[in-house]
Amino acid sequence: MAKVCSENSFSARQRPSANASHDELAAMESGDSRAHSLGEDGCERALSSRTHRGARAVARLSYLFLMLRNWVSHRMNPVEERNDSFLERIRGPTLKHETSGETDSQGMWRDGTQRKRNVSSKWPLATYNINNCNNTDDKKEDKKDEIKKDEKKEEEKKEEKDGDKKTEENKDEKKDEKKDEKKDEKKEEKKDDKKDEKKKEEPPKEIWIMDPAADQYYRWLSVIAGPVFYNLIMIVTRATFNELQNSYTKLWIFLDYTSDIIYYMDTFVRSRTGYLDQGLLVKDAKKLRAKYRTTSQFKYDMISMIPTDLLFLQFGFNNPEFRFNRLCKIQRLFEFFERTETRTSFPNMFRISNLVLYILIIIHWNACVFFSISKSIGFGTDTWVYPNISHPEHGRLARKYIYSLYWSTLTLTTIGETPAPVRDVEFLFVIGDFLTGVLIFASIVGNVGAMISNMNASRAEFQAKIDSIKQYMQFRKVTKDLEARVIKWFDYLWTEKKTCDEKEVLKTLPDKLKAEIAINVHLDTLKKVRIFQDCEAGLLIELVLKLQPQVFSPGDYICKKGDIGREMYIIKEGKLAVVADDGVTQFVVLSDGAYFGEISILGIKGSKAGNRRTANIRSVGYSDLFALSKDDLMEALTEYPDAKKALEEKGKAILMKDNLIDEAVANAGADPKDLDEKIVKLQGNLDIMQTRFAQLMAEFTSTQARLKQRVTQMEEKVKSIKPEDLSEVVADKDKKVQ
Repeated sequence: MAKVCSENSFSARQRPSANASHDELAAMESGDSRAHSLGEDGCERALSSRTHRGARAVARLSYLFLMLRNWVSHRMNPVEERNDSFLERIRGPTLKHETSGETDSQGMWRDGTQRKRNVSSKWPLATYNINNCNNTDDKKEDKKDEIKKDEKKEEEKKEEKDGDKKTEENKDEKKDEKKDEKKDEKKEEKKDDKKDEKKKEEPPKEIWIMDPAADQYYRWLSVIAGPVFYNLIMIVTRATFNELQNSYTKLWIFLDYTSDIIYYMDTFVRSRTGYLDQGLLVKDAKKLRAKYRTTSQFKYDMISMIPTDLLFLQFGFNNPEFRFNRLCKIQRLFEFFERTETRTSFPNMFRISNLVLYILIIIHWNACVFFSISKSIGFGTDTWVYPNISHPEHGRLARKYIYSLYWSTLTLTTIGETPAPVRDVEFLFVIGDFLTGVLIFASIVGNVGAMISNMNASRAEFQAKIDSIKQYMQFRKVTKDLEARVIKWFDYLWTEKKTCDEKEVLKTLPDKLKAEIAINVHLDTLKKVRIFQDCEAGLLIELVLKLQPQVFSPGDYICKKGDIGREMYIIKEGKLAVVADDGVTQFVVLSDGAYFGEISILGIKGSKAGNRRTANIRSVGYSDLFALSKDDLMEALTEYPDAKKALEEKGKAILMKDNLIDEAVANAGADPKDLDEKIVKLQGNLDIMQTRFAQLMAEFTSTQARLKQRVTQMEEKVKSIKPEDLSEVVADKDKKVQ
């Protein structure tokens, strides 16, 4: 009975309802159906009677009818196939979207379940019969249950393995993603670094900068000076003389707006004009603009560019006085004059011309003001103003300007002879003109006098030298012939403009510029000397700075045979003759670029002539020479010992070629004379050191004696102090502390 009840209860749980789906039928195969339909309720009521032995057969018949009904309803109303709820429960929702990570066993298992689904959907009664046939065979059912449990366990194990694989795949994917992210970050960093390197490598965009020390800046000053000078002269003239403005209106409009365009260009140039910061030219556009805005000229430039010409639309074009703000650019004209003064080769003449120009401009403006005052008072109303223009002679434009200019010149130069003023305004204007004229006259006299004195300063200094030499020769009663030669020598120096002392002129320059000037002037001459042709560049520069120009008169001896050679000479200009002892017979004539005396200043050991001159050399006419002394050469060679050896070898080779050297002496070693000289120098230095040491010892003893005296004085003072005095001192300190 219990067996029948368990089987019936099992069969009751496995009955599908009328609306059961294929998933539920599959779940019934696994013994885990959750459907509670009308068929199950009917089956439970049919099996409620457990007391009859024939209940089992009745239940089977009723269940058969229910299955037939479900099958008919299913055939009449087919249900769409749904996803397997069992798979959803076991695998979870994450497997719905996974298609690529499945193994072959999973595919086979899915094929089997799909086959079962198809069978159950088509033949639900057959599936029921498969699961419930032979119900009396309990062993077979138990085996089926065990098989199903084993299958479930295997499936669970497979699913766990799949889950582990998937988790591992997810981890690998995350690792790959992290690696990819790191790679992307590295790539981005590399790109950023490359961009930064490109930015660093790429030089900043070059902008146009005006260098104030370049010739281009001076040329631009000459361009902007034209419009400024035009406005300075013509604006006041056109505002005063209406005929001039009315007759050439189109010309003035063209010139005015051309000058305005140049004004705007000049403002741009000033905003791009570089300046020196720590010795370097600033080329940053922002810094240049900021610097330009801080200058006072920026305000004047802005004022000069105010478009006051718009007032012409209301008052007409014949009112040039509205353009007076263009005069604020006058500073550019002054800058042009300053630059020209530093560049010109005739600065004194330029200063005089510049002064005269300023005077003419002041006279021109004063004449225009005089005519304007006469116009406001009335022409011909009194004797001081301009005559009545109704007269044909005084109505001409040329007469108006020339008369006004004449009156202004007479007044400002304080010459007078002008009509006396009548009105108060006329008196005030004349007083102002007289004061201005006094200042102009004083400036003219002072500047012209200073310029003339500067122009004659060199002549006055040279004349003072000649006068002192003349006085000396007269005092010493020099012969007239020699005195005449000295005066001719001075005349030659003045006419050839060789009076300036090079060292005195160049002493204000730094050493580098001195060297460059000397190299530019003398290096080619020095390279002509054979012994200096292969020398180091540094030695040549040292020697170039030590060359001394000398001028010799006709008949002067540069050196005589037997004289001690202390200099070598290079002929710059002139002719020298090698003469016999009589001074008349000429052996050779030396010209520009020749040199002599180089062997004697080297002091080559073994030379048969020693350091003596071997020929008489006399100047044929006036000749300019460069002299290099032996002391200067040796001083320069102390820093170049290799060059000294090379020069001595070259000198020996020259002497050997001319058979003027004693080889035995040359190869004997050090010269005893040289050793004696070195010993003498060492003794002298030792004496100097001894005297210096004695001075230091004397100073030490004197300071030691003074210190002893001060110590003894302090001891006597301490001994003379009484204990009472000390107690008073301590009491005073305590009071101060309290």
